[in-house]
Amino acid sequence: QVQLVESGGGLVQPGGSLRLSCAASGSIFSIYGVAWYRQTPGKQRELVASISSGGSTNYAASVKGRFTISRDNAKNTVYLQMDSLKPEDTAVYYCKFRWYWGQGTQVTVSS
Repeated sequence: QVQLVESGGGLVQPGGSLRLSCAASGSIFSIYGVAWYRQTPGKQRELVASISSGGSTNYAASVKGRFTISRDNAKNTVYLQMDSLKPEDTAVYYCKFRWYWGQGTQVTVSS
C-alpha cells in the first residue's frame, strides 16, 4: 500500500537548520494535503505544518516564521525546511498523508 519514508533528521546545534523530506509511494499524491507532526516522549503528537493540494500552508504558532513546508508533486515528496532550530524542537517528526504515517525521523537540537 502507501508508504511514506521520512529522511533528513539528525543532530543540530541551536540556531541551525535541517530539511526533512517525506517521499510517498503507492498513491496519487497531488490531490491530497500533507502534514508534518512531531512527538516527544510522554506528549501528544503535535501538528507542526500542513500543505494543501493547492499549496496553501499552515503552521503551528511555535514554528511560524522558522519552518517552511513545501511539496514537489513531480517527486511525490513533501519537505519541511527547519531554520533557527531551538532545543524545544527536538522530537520525532512524522509525515502524514491521507491516513498514513511515515516511520518518523529524529530531530535533536542540542549544544
